[in-house]
Amino acid sequence: MDYVSALVPPVVMAAFFIGVVRVIVKTQGGAAKAKEDAAVDAALARAERAPRPSAQPDA
Repeated sequence: MDYVSALVPPVVMAAFFIGVVRVIVKTQGGAAKAKEDAAVDAALARAERAPRPSAQPDA
């Protein structure tokens, strides 16, 4: 029975990894992609409008 206890952790991790990959692939594109793209575009627009401090050398 030691072989069963030795094989369980890798099998569980492999199943979890496959699940994570499936979720990542399923969430790419569609309505979620449009919402994420809009959020990124809004963040970039805010960053471009933000005033940048001018670098003043110490004299």
